[in-house]
Amino acid sequence: MSTRAHTSQQAAARAATSGGLRVAAVQMASGPSVSANLTEAEVLIKLAAKQGAKLVVLPEYFAILGLKDTDKVAVREQPGEGQIQAFLSKTAKKLGIWIVGGSVPLWTEDPAKVRNSTLVFDDQGRQVARYDKIHLFGFEMGTETYREEATITPGDEVVVFDSPFGRIGLAICYDLRFPELFRRMQPVDLIIVPAAFTETTGRAHWETLVRARAIENLAYVIASAQGGFHRNGRETHGDSMIVDPWGIVLDRLPRGSGIVVADIDHDYKARLRQGLPALSHRVLA
Repeated sequence: MSTRAHTSQQAAARAATSGGLRVAAVQMASGPSVSANLTEAEVLIKLAAKQGAKLVVLPEYFAILGLKDTDKVAVREQPGEGQIQAFLSKTAKKLGIWIVGGSVPLWTEDPAKVRNSTLVFDDQGRQVARYDKIHLFGFEMGTETYREEATITPGDEVVVFDSPFGRIGLAICYDLRFPELFRRMQPVDLIIVPAAFTETTGRAHWETLVRARAIENLAYVIASAQGGFHRNGRETHGDSMIVDPWGIVLDRLPRGSGIVVADIDHDYKARLRQGLPALSHRVLA
C-alpha cells in the first residue's frame, strides 16, 4: 500500500487564514480486495481529519475496482448492511467528521447488477443522503471498451441535501458531462463528484469539465478521483481537485494515493454571486 500526504503550500496557507469550513478529497488506486481498500481509505481519511477536514470525500469504486466488472456485483450490499457501509459509518462517528462514500455497490432487483451509490454519513455515523448514479459510462476507442450498463442499474433522482457545509448536490463521474443534472440541483453551494475517469478521457476532459461545473453554477466542486494503474489493467486519470466558484483550482493531486485539502468560504461565494448574478439571469429553463 502506497500512501502520500499532499497539501499544497498555497492551500495550506489559505486554510490557515480562512474562517471557512475545511474539506478534503481522497485519491486512491483501488484494487480487487475490499478489506485492503478499506484499510487504505481509513489511513487517508485519518490523514485528512488530522489536517482539520470536517468533510472527506472518497472516490468512485473506492472499496473495489475488481479484476472483472462483475466483481462488484459479488460484494454488493443491502442498504444499511454490510462491511463497506459499516466502515463508513464507524469511521465518520469515530473521527467526528462527515464522510462521502464515493460509490458503494448496493443491491438492486437484477441479480447481475448493482446500484452505484454515493452514501453520505454525518459526524454521528448516520446516513443522511444517498445518490444512485444516473448516467452510465459507455466508451469504445481502440482497445478500450467500457459498458457500465452491463453491471449497473441507473438511478433516476437528483439528490441535494442540507449540511453544515451548505447545500450539497451529488453526482458521480460520467455525470459531469451532463450539465442539465447540475442545473436541476439549484440552489446549491457545493457539488461533490467522486470519479474513476479513464486516463484517455480524463487527460482530454477532466479538468475542463470539473471547472466548468464550478463556474456555471458559481459553486465549490470537490472532485475525488481514482488515479493510477489498477490490477485489472485499467489506468485512471486521477487529478483530484477542489475548485472554487470562480473556477480556481485550490488544491489538486495529479497521481497516486493521497489527499487534497481546501476551505469553503461562503462569504466569498456570496460576493461572487452578487457581483455576477448569472444564476438569476437564466432565461431558458
